[in-house]
Amino acid sequence: MSTQEPRPNYLWSMLNMRCPRCRRGRLFKDYSAYNLKHTTDMNEECPVCKQPTELEPGFYYGTGYVSYALSVALIVAWFVAWWVLIGFSSEDNRIFWCLGSCIGFLFLLQPWLMRLSRTVYLWFFVRYDPHYREHPVKKYG
Repeated sequence: MSTQEPRPNYLWSMLNMRCPRCRRGRLFKDYSAYNLKHTTDMNEECPVCKQPTELEPGFYYGTGYVSYALSVALIVAWFVAWWVLIGFSSEDNRIFWCLGSCIGFLFLLQPWLMRLSRTVYLWFFVRYDPHYREHPVKKYG
């Protein structure tokens, strides 16, 4: 009989913006991404495993590429869903409604996308450690 803790789900942990090392600690100080003054305020280290969240100065400049990729994926998904559910026609202005609603959708999701891109970027560099309690934190930079 094993007393080992269950392994947190990869996708659930990432979408809930948890630490990549332990998948349990929250990365951001404020729970809501829509508190716009504190959207990008992160804990300096994971409250559970003490993993630093900023690996080096200027680390999060690379999140622009991740944010761009996530935005493009959402735009493509939006257009495919619109095409399947509503359709496009050359006889009316549905394409403009599609573009306008897509822009509005991305505008509303932007604070959440900023946080998600930071989380995904950090997950590129820090690996999950199921035995994080026994292993010391790896120092970067």
